[in-house]
This record gives sequence, structure tokens and C-alpha cells, in this order.
Amino acid sequence: MEVRFFEQGPIRPPSEAQSLLVRVNRNCPWNKCAFCRTYKGTKFELRDVKEVKRDIDAIADIVTDLKELSFREGEGGQMTRRLLSLVYNRYHEEGYRRVAFWLYFGGKNVFLQDADPLIMKTEAMVEILSYLREKLKSVERITTYLRAKTACIKSEEDFKKLKEAGLSRIHMGLESGSDVVLQLVKKGVTKEEHIKAGRKIREANLSLCTYVMPGLGGKMYTHEHARETASVISAINPDFVRLRSLHVVKGTPLREMMEKNEFFPLTEDETVGEIREFIEQLQVVETTLVSDHILNLLEEVEGKIPQEKGKILEVIDKYFSLPEEERMVFQLGRRMGIYRGLGDLQDLETYLRLKTIVEEYRGADHGAFERYLNSVKDQFV
Repeated sequence: MEVRFFEQGPIRPPSEAQSLLVRVNRNCPWNKCAFCRTYKGTKFELRDVKEVKRDIDAIADIVTDLKELSFREGEGGQMTRRLLSLVYNRYHEEGYRRVAFWLYFGGKNVFLQDADPLIMKTEAMVEILSYLREKLKSVERITTYLRAKTACIKSEEDFKKLKEAGLSRIHMGLESGSDVVLQLVKKGVTKEEHIKAGRKIREANLSLCTYVMPGLGGKMYTHEHARETASVISAINPDFVRLRSLHVVKGTPLREMMEKNEFFPLTEDETVGEIREFIEQLQVVETTLVSDHILNLLEEVEGKIPQEKGKILEVIDKYFSLPEEERMVFQLGRRMGIYRGLGDLQDLETYLRLKTIVEEYRGADHGAFERYLNSVKDQFV
């Protein structure tokens, strides 16, 4: 059998875990954000439309190969669990495994990579979108990342063309709505540009998912970060707001700033407090708040706003009503992947086991427990 190959980039949003990844460009055109190390040391490249089309052709050929295999194995052309296991055992080519996984989950969603694919000329992107839908008939939703700066350059007509060609949703990393914080972390965009970009996307009737990074202002700008970010979200009214709590990782300019005592990260409790302030300040028509990342301490802080704002805040208040030791046990359990929600604290055996570890670190030098939690979080990023 001929080996089929198509290129894929390094990341995608957690919500796109079941999506097929199609690489439109390589790396990030900005690549200066102080909190991000994903593309550091790489060069940005726009891929040629013909090159992207060849990848789509390869994917379409793999789909054909896998459907033929399905019929031969008596699965009627479907990607069943048994067939998926067979593909993973029989095929060493990563492309076959990824397409099989995609088909197993319905073969409906596609995510365009890497950072900021819409920096490509609109006509070229329309050509790619149209070709993608032509070759992969099962596709129902196509999504991508977009920088606010690029969105400001695009016209409303550009976004309408992209929607007509098949683009369904845009993921945009706001991180913060504070100009002070945005400048501090070298985001390369302003509050007003965030608002302008978001409104353009919404006016084109495209679904918009925005990302907010609690803790990004550190101790110095925590209140401004919360208030100004809520102001931007309220002005845009995106379909989704996804929380991505800050963890300062090695190999980033923000880590260097921290080591020089130029940036002071929030503790777990302070981050939760900032999230509460952010949610309190939100004045949206209707937005769904999502906490779908392991770096978020409270996974249960999600729901529709304004309808469920009170219920969401109650989760935070319940957390803060716990004694300090219980909060520390929950922090440890969450970071170790044991706890998902506050109700998990009711498991007495697990609680006592985690409490022993907490007490060990509390008996050490000041800050030992926080350092341990950070070392665990290093594995998540």
C-alpha cells in the first residue's frame, strides 16, 4: 500500500480533541508572547495552497483506504472500536492513526493549524476551505485560531466569504483586556483591537470562542486584569469564554521576569479570587463560560452567563468556605489528577492520604507546597 503523508502542527484547543488537524501555515507570525514557548526558535511560514491541497488529497486517500479495510473486516465501512484498535496495531504511519481516530468520532470536525491561519489572503483560504469540503464530504464544522490583530485587518466582507466557504468557528486568544497587562506580556494587541476584532467576527455570524488567562497580570495587576478583561468580553459577547489559568513555564520570557523578581505569579487561591472578580464584572447578553483545562483549579466553574452566574459564583464561594488545609488537599488532588470537583473531597481514604503529603510540605520551608504544585503543573504545559 502506498504511504500517505500529511503534515500536522504541534497544538490545537482541547475542545478540538476529536477534530482532524489540517496545517495551513507553520508556527506563529507574532511569536513574541512572554507566556508562550510553543513556537520559540521557529520561523513562520505560509504554506502554498497547492501544498495544503496535497495534504487534503492524502487525507482523502487515507479515508478511502480505511473504508475499504472496514468493508474487508466486516464493519460495513464504519470505523468501529475494533477496527480502530486494528489500525493502531497494523499501521505505523501516524497519518492513518489520526484519520482513523477522527473517523471513529464521526469525521465531522476539522481544525486549521497553526497559529493565525487567516493571515493568509482571504481568496487563498476560501480556496482551501472549498477544496476541503469537496474532498471530505463528512465535514460539518471547520474551526481555526485567529489573532485579533489579523482580524482587525480583515473586512467584514472577508469574514462573510470565509463563512460561506465553510468556516464555522474562530478561536481567539484574548488572554487579557488590560492594555497594561497586554503590553507587559508583549501580546502585540490592544484592548480596543480586541473589541474591534471580536465584533467583526460576531457581525459576520461566525461562532467565536475567546480565551482568557487568569493570573496573567500577576499580583501587581490582578484587579485591573480581571476588570478590564470582563469589560472586553462584555463588549464582544462571544459564544464561549474559555479559562486558561496561567502557569509560568520554563523557557519563556515571563519565567525570566519571574526569576528576576519583575513578575510575581498568583497563588492558587489568588487565581480563584481573580476569576471570581472577573465573573462578577461580566455584563454579557449570553456567553458560555468553560473551564476545560487541567490548569484551571475549579473545573466546575462553568455555565451560561448571565443565567447561571449565581450558581457559578456559589462554586467559588464553596471553595473559599473550606478550611485552608482542605483547600490545600484539594489543590494537591486536582494537580495530581485525582480530583475533578469539590465533591471528591468526600472520599475519606484519598483525603487522608493527600493530607499526609500536605502536612509534610507545610512542615518544610515557607513556599515549599506552592513550589511542589508548580513542579506538578510543569508536566501539563
